[in-house]
Amino acid sequence: MVLFDRIPMPVAVCDPYGDVRLVNAAFALEWGTTAGRLKGRAILDLFAPVDAAQVDRIAQAQKARRRSRYTVAVAWRGGDGARRRGELIVDTVSETANRVPDLLVTVRVLDTAVGPDAKPSASAPAHPQEARILALLAAGATTARTARETGLTTDGVTYHLRQLSRRWGASNRTELVARAYAEGVLVAGVWPPRLASSGPVDGASEGRAGQGAGG
Repeated sequence: MVLFDRIPMPVAVCDPYGDVRLVNAAFALEWGTTAGRLKGRAILDLFAPVDAAQVDRIAQAQKARRRSRYTVAVAWRGGDGARRRGELIVDTVSETANRVPDLLVTVRVLDTAVGPDAKPSASAPAHPQEARILALLAAGATTARTARETGLTTDGVTYHLRQLSRRWGASNRTELVARAYAEGVLVAGVWPPRLASSGPVDGASEGRAGQGAGG
């Protein structure tokens, strides 16, 4: 479960009917909610298929007990309100040959819509994990150190920063840190960087600038 939750791509496990059994942290983050609130939701209520025939092929594969990989083009509105286009990579899996396969669904984001729905907004806050990452980066921590301090992989850190950049319209990490202070996520005028909702971040004082450009 720990490894599943640290996968940087959004991943869900669904029953044969497409109802969500389990999602990882990246999947919950995509919807701006917790994993528990997504349990029991129909995957096709969350992601609208572009071509129904792609979904039909998966249903036929399940009936035939075939185990294979399928791609479904989808569109959805993420937890930040922006419209997205992407793909569901669906693997049909089961423990026995006679069992109707469950669905392992990986989400790949291809692009985010440009327009009024996608404009950055001060009302789009940083999630707790994102805020902790921002505090460590503000202290000069590299990506590798940030991953160690947060219990994520380096890909996981990058994924969180990419999602936050979309929400805030930031083009680089320096801009993200500046925005974190402007939004009140980090407390201004203190060192080491501190989250507005808590005390100093563990390890932040050790991750000062000058540790190299490994991030």
